[in-house]
Amino acid sequence: MRMGPKGLALLKTFEGWRGRAYQDSVGVWTIGYGHTSMAGPPTVKRGMTITKAEGERILKRDLKKYEQAVSDAVRVDLNQEQFDALVSFTYNVGPGNWRKSSVLRMVNAGRFDAVPARLMLWNKAGGKVLRGLTRRRAAEGELFSSGSKESKFAAAEIPDAPIGKSPTQSTTNIAAGLSAVAGVTAAGREIVDNTNTMMQAAPWIVVCIVIAGATWWIWRERNRKSREDGI
Repeated sequence: MRMGPKGLALLKTFEGWRGRAYQDSVGVWTIGYGHTSMAGPPTVKRGMTITKAEGERILKRDLKKYEQAVSDAVRVDLNQEQFDALVSFTYNVGPGNWRKSSVLRMVNAGRFDAVPARLMLWNKAGGKVLRGLTRRRAAEGELFSSGSKESKFAAAEIPDAPIGKSPTQSTTNIAAGLSAVAGVTAAGREIVDNTNTMMQAAPWIVVCIVIAGATWWIWRERNRKSREDGI
């Protein structure tokens, strides 16, 4: 497996480009995209200079070593983003530190969710926390996790929508919609029917009220006359 474009871009960003040899944070002579003598030829010395094209060739050659170191140590399947993040890490700390790291132990244990936190433990140089290394470990952890999220998403059981059907064409949705419409229609019809019934009964209700009132008035008048007549 070879490092992909995402990993290569991350590595180049954090290594930076130097056409003239310089000493890194712990005094190691470095040139190009973070090339040191420990990675292999050419040996980096004070005053050494290289062209950008030479730097690209050196990086390509160096990467093979670190890609192999990751491939040899990992016993589980990795996707491209996960592999890229681990190669970037190994390129920075060296194959020896990679092989004894808790990062590798978490990877081989299948505990991918724990890898970003383990990467963050490697943000020191000369016993001091460096801002640049902290940012790099965070970027590597994010790249590693982006691969994990994509894998989990792909494996998730998500029902597929019927091919060639819009939501309104789905048989289930149509049935549910028709049921809802039918329910509303029935309720509306019931209200209308009840209203019509009440309207039809209204005249009879008025007649009954009038009759009851008249009956009560006649009964009251008879009682009043009976009292007056002494009955």
